[in-house]
Amino acid sequence: MNQPARTAIADEHEGQPELKRAIGPGLLLLFIVGDILGTGVYALTGKVAQEVGGAVWLPFLCAFIVAMLTAFSYLELVTKYPRAGGAAVYTHKAFGIHFITFIVCFTVMCSGLTSASSASKAFAGNFGKATHIELPEGGFGLLLVALAFMALVAAVNFRGVGESVKANVVLTLVELSGLLMIIGIGVWAIAGGKGDPAPLTDFSTPGGQSGFHAVTAATALAFFAMVGFEDSVNMAEETREPSRIFPKIMIIGLSITGVIYVLVSISSVMLVPVKELGEGNAPLLKVVQAGAPAFPVGIFAFITMFAVANSALINMLMASRLLYGMAHENVLPKPLGKVHAGRRTPWVAIIFTTLLAFGLIYFADLEALGGTTSLLLLCVFTVVNIAVLVLRKDTVEHQHFRAPTAIPVIGAILCAYLVTPFSGRDTADYQIAGWLFVIGVALWALTWLANRALHGRPTYIKDPDKIGRDDRR
Repeated sequence: MNQPARTAIADEHEGQPELKRAIGPGLLLLFIVGDILGTGVYALTGKVAQEVGGAVWLPFLCAFIVAMLTAFSYLELVTKYPRAGGAAVYTHKAFGIHFITFIVCFTVMCSGLTSASSASKAFAGNFGKATHIELPEGGFGLLLVALAFMALVAAVNFRGVGESVKANVVLTLVELSGLLMIIGIGVWAIAGGKGDPAPLTDFSTPGGQSGFHAVTAATALAFFAMVGFEDSVNMAEETREPSRIFPKIMIIGLSITGVIYVLVSISSVMLVPVKELGEGNAPLLKVVQAGAPAFPVGIFAFITMFAVANSALINMLMASRLLYGMAHENVLPKPLGKVHAGRRTPWVAIIFTTLLAFGLIYFADLEALGGTTSLLLLCVFTVVNIAVLVLRKDTVEHQHFRAPTAIPVIGAILCAYLVTPFSGRDTADYQIAGWLFVIGVALWALTWLANRALHGRPTYIKDPDKIGRDDRR
């Protein structure tokens, strides 16, 4: 382990004023719930159902369990290092290898791109219903709307957006209202004798796949809906008594979203046939139409659009800022770190990430983008689960949460398994992730050569905390 690197990170904040600790349990809970809610459940419930049939609730339950195990590792790290800024920093503390730190940070950035691109697809899928414009499934119109939406996100990103936790409360309530509406419609339909509970125990696996592989493949996709809890570690410096508050609130927040997702999936398959649910990018609109035909479906479409639009914007903000941070640290080409003189935003990084997102939207479908997001973050979570065990030898003076040793071990094994082809993951996920990885390594190599030629020094990360913050909502 690189002890000097770890010492430098620990001491880097000395002499700097602390952030105001204004976040209590309530705001932190809403932040965590709002971080997890979003594109995944709104857009991919039908795709998950296609993998397992009516038992769509099971993959969401399994994804919740894997997320909870990994959350225990994050809880130990955030309460042990309450000033640290995310997976990249934890990785550097544990291993002290600059290239691995870069890969983890670049992987987090790419997960933001794939997540935002999937949100753009979901936005386009709901646009026609909200505006009463006919857009055929898989047609050029949907692609054009998705690309135009991403261009709009880039324009807002360039202009500059100041996000706050209190604004996140409003966004969370809007996203939550749509999911509670689906649950309420399901309850109403059951009470009125409309819902059919029979499909809930029906396994319809595609292509003669075994039930186990069908569930693991669906879990790998459903995990996309559970990501976001890891972002809350970036609020540690602004949370009152983080070592005491974080464990309880993160567990409660994850549990709330897990229950909501299971109930949403149950309502969905009771009201809409699995085959129909899996068609298109707006499955929950079909649930509203089937369970409450008198309800204006356009209103729910706008709620969905608002939810996924927020996810896309925050993901693109995160991706461009991480790219800027890596360029600023001289581990990526310096032009990517340029800041616009008037808007004070990283305009080259914004253009670069937007072009990558355009490519993802054009070449990949919603299921592949969601699966790739899950793949990328499961890779990061595997490293984090290992890092928490490595860092057990690093002691701190204050009391902190300590996960039972078996939990990060099981978490690392499950996350790693869901990354492998043995889980039944679609090959498209690996293809997309592979191309993104090639781009990242090529940019690193280009910068390495430039640093050697111009400065006579290797590429290294001077201040990992500056690039390790993942501000995705």
